[in-house]
Amino acid sequence: MQDTSHILIAEDEIGQAEILKYNLEDAGFRVSVANDGETATQMIEDEKPDLLVLDWMMPEMSGIKLMRWLRARDESKGLPVIMLTARGEEDDRLRGFEVGVDDFVVKPYLPSELVARINAVMRRSRPDLQQSLLTYADIVMDLESKKVTRAGKIIKLGPTEFRLLKVFLSRPGKVFSRNQLLDLAWGHDVYVEDRTVDVAIRRLRMALNMHGLPDLFRTVRSEGYAIDAAES
Repeated sequence: MQDTSHILIAEDEIGQAEILKYNLEDAGFRVSVANDGETATQMIEDEKPDLLVLDWMMPEMSGIKLMRWLRARDESKGLPVIMLTARGEEDDRLRGFEVGVDDFVVKPYLPSELVARINAVMRRSRPDLQQSLLTYADIVMDLESKKVTRAGKIIKLGPTEFRLLKVFLSRPGKVFSRNQLLDLAWGHDVYVEDRTVDVAIRRLRMALNMHGLPDLFRTVRSEGYAIDAAES
């Protein structure tokens, strides 16, 4: 996750590996690359990464064989693994899950999709981070440092916009009415007009979308607002 977690990429196509490395570093991760299975095993032993992005087909040692090696060792049996594959067949996915793969991403894929999958797997494998980080799509909110990133880029928010975003990230997809947002982000004892919510939402949208990224907010007429990547 965007806490400088260390990601190891095991991918034999050098061009693909470099593109992936660039995008993950841009998202805030520390990244190493191995271009074959044997090198990957050595780097896992030496560097102890936080997560492995593993290609299914590699020379010398296939992704499945490397998975069996990982899960047979006490030192690496808990390492989270996302497997990259051009294979979309259900049998291949089942085979991967049987040997301990945590998730699959089928080529071709969007970098933002992989970042979201990495964040999800890391949350499951590192519950200690759940209390301090809220994530959705490519947005990460660090509640301890009060920092927000989107696609690895720092987003500058005022206190009101930060509180609003925290509300939305706590329940992605839920439509919040203006009154609910007033209570949750401003407080029950503060008098604020409804239109103030609309202004704050507009500022929040502008801040999150300033790098040309898609708008993740959904406006429901006469109802309120939701953060919903499916609608972007």
